[in-house]
Amino acid sequence: MSTPQLLFKNRRPDETVFLDGYRASGGYQGLEQALKGMTPEEIRLLVKEANLRGRGGAGFPTGVKWSFFPAEAPGPKYLVCNCDEMEPGTYKDGELLLADPHQLVEGMILSAFALQTDVGYIFIRYAYQRQAENLRRAIAEAEAAGYLGKNILGSGFDFALHVHGSAGRYILGEETALLNGLEGKRPNPRLKPPFPATRGLFGQPTTVNNVETLANIPHIVTGGASWFRGLALTPGSSGTKLYGLSGHLNVTECFELPVGIPLREIVENYGGGVWQQRKFKACLPGGASTPYLTAAQMDTALDFDSLEKVGSRFGTAGVTVFDDRTCMVAVTLNLIRFFARESCGWCTPCRDGLTMVRWLLETIESGQGTGEHLEMLKEQLLNIRGNSFCALAEGAMGPVDGLLRLFEQEIIDHLEAGKCPVTGNRTI
Repeated sequence: MSTPQLLFKNRRPDETVFLDGYRASGGYQGLEQALKGMTPEEIRLLVKEANLRGRGGAGFPTGVKWSFFPAEAPGPKYLVCNCDEMEPGTYKDGELLLADPHQLVEGMILSAFALQTDVGYIFIRYAYQRQAENLRRAIAEAEAAGYLGKNILGSGFDFALHVHGSAGRYILGEETALLNGLEGKRPNPRLKPPFPATRGLFGQPTTVNNVETLANIPHIVTGGASWFRGLALTPGSSGTKLYGLSGHLNVTECFELPVGIPLREIVENYGGGVWQQRKFKACLPGGASTPYLTAAQMDTALDFDSLEKVGSRFGTAGVTVFDDRTCMVAVTLNLIRFFARESCGWCTPCRDGLTMVRWLLETIESGQGTGEHLEMLKEQLLNIRGNSFCALAEGAMGPVDGLLRLFEQEIIDHLEAGKCPVTGNRTI
């Protein structure tokens, strides 16, 4: 399949494209087009018509999110880019910024113009040192060329953009915890309402969008809404997506492919098939917080609606594959250890519930479990989902939900054997 490359158009091995190369490939044409011939309202409407859905995991329609923002209200307003990207199996934003940082810069300037904000922040994962350096250079180049700062391209529009490094916790990917971190506070999630669009950074109206989401804005401006929708393969979808492949594949890389591409094509054509001539057993289709898919679901289209219908989520499109020699109890335990460690401790379902789930899975995996532990695990799924303060615990239970629905027999095998049937381990 030949896929139009938007976000990875300038991607080269071990190379970053900066201002000259970005402009040579059409960079900043969208900004010039918008500032010289479009109103902020027209850009907001265009993004809504393009049906761009958030690429950070939740998939909320960007144009609808922007419609809640008081763009015409006077006073300070902020645009924040979420580049915290700490979920296991998700690395696509980091790849984008290694290849083409100006794409995000232009996307943020266009978005700021549409929302009439004059200050923006890129909140970036602590480990993304090279990506942060790329962004700082791109911002300096854009300022020198008149794309950033005062009176951009003679339009009268002002916008200042800053890079802010994260202190390094997964909870900072939650947008209100991110705002607290940006303000120098403890990064607990905030009570909603009020939502950030009303009261966000420093108590002012704020919009928070993901790196990949914002990087799509220049392409929507230059290409149009119907063109962007037409890039997808399934009805109701739009655009391309950065799919980050990992796990038991012969090729583990990030690819830009249409929204709606079947999982089988991802695994066989782009991942090079399952490694070591083994068979596909399961995968996480959208990052560590999404329920598993099995071999029976390999023809599922990877888009928001199709994955919801089969009990999973598109998430960040971080596709992690597991072969037929993998213990799914061990996989789920590994994921839950991460989520339990990264809980901010703000609410009981997350702080205590995930710790309980971790203990239950450790007990089962080590061969010491009983039927009572299985029933307790099912109870915890019900107790935690829908009852936590933010989405961290809800997402953490995604793999647990998949384990119980699709691989309960593996749990029973552990209980009956008194050990892990796959590894033979009696302790962990």
